[in-house]
Amino acid sequence: MQNMQAIRIEKPGGPEVLTLDTLPIPEPRAGEVLVRVAAAGVNRPDVLQRQGKYTVPPDASPLPGLEICGEVVKDGTGATRWKRGDRVMALTHGGGYAEYCRVHESHCLPIPDSLTSVMAAAVPETFFTVHYNVFMRAGLSGGETLLVHGGSSGIGSTAIQLAKVNGVRVIATAGTDEKCRFCQILGAEHAINYRTLDWAEEVSRLTERRGVDVVLDMVAGSYAQKNIESLARDGRYVIIGFLQGWKADLDLRPVLARRITITGSLLRPQTVAEKAAIARSLETHVLPLLASEAVTPVIHGTFSLSQASAAHALMESSRHMGKIVLEVSQES
Repeated sequence: MQNMQAIRIEKPGGPEVLTLDTLPIPEPRAGEVLVRVAAAGVNRPDVLQRQGKYTVPPDASPLPGLEICGEVVKDGTGATRWKRGDRVMALTHGGGYAEYCRVHESHCLPIPDSLTSVMAAAVPETFFTVHYNVFMRAGLSGGETLLVHGGSSGIGSTAIQLAKVNGVRVIATAGTDEKCRFCQILGAEHAINYRTLDWAEEVSRLTERRGVDVVLDMVAGSYAQKNIESLARDGRYVIIGFLQGWKADLDLRPVLARRITITGSLLRPQTVAEKAAIARSLETHVLPLLASEAVTPVIHGTFSLSQASAAHALMESSRHMGKIVLEVSQES
């Protein structure tokens, strides 16, 4: 078979521009493997790419999809770690919404027996993002306090669990009482409904005005100043998204007064080697937690590949709690 079914973005627009098409199966390049995709995670960057608000790197696949799981079916030149038939979950450089996807071998992880294909597809983008930003960059450690915005999202649900299992106190924000209860079930000590309470005032009260050690923020915009003010001495402000925009009018005096660090990152612009280093750290520190089910990907719902537009509509509605996954094929 030379062709595959894949989702392409016909033009920038709403979920309806996602089109199921027949395209050539990609050939793995040097250092890559070709994976027959069983399932693919749906993420905010996919939505932004569809809307024309996310620039695809020139060396990336133009197809959406940043995380997959499946079976290795072919090795590129110099790829030696995986053999045909190996089940892997992988961070992709695009192209995940398809029956086949090429990925760098160093961005693949073995799938613990505890994970189904749907669960495994929900790991790479989210767990790479949280582990790298919160633990590798911000250095969150046991005994500290983490504030997570969007606690019921895929990122939020992952951050809550990873922090809790590492002995961190978690405060989460979410937009409904139901989502707040969801965050607490996952391990958040406190969950604040930002629609009914001033979350910054609540954080100050809950920490006895000390503040939190790390903030994980995908909102930015008007949240930025409050996040800075919510940090304790030597606090770290981690920005991973701009749901409210990338501009803010800031009073930066607390940064100097309390020795605050402002950091953040996007995964996609990282080099092959940098992503490989994150993968190896995940393999050491996080895969054992997944294998023992101390943490687990939380799945809100699944859609078939042909229903990608419905999956995007659900994500844009923000009704979901946890991850949205496309089921692509059944592994043999």
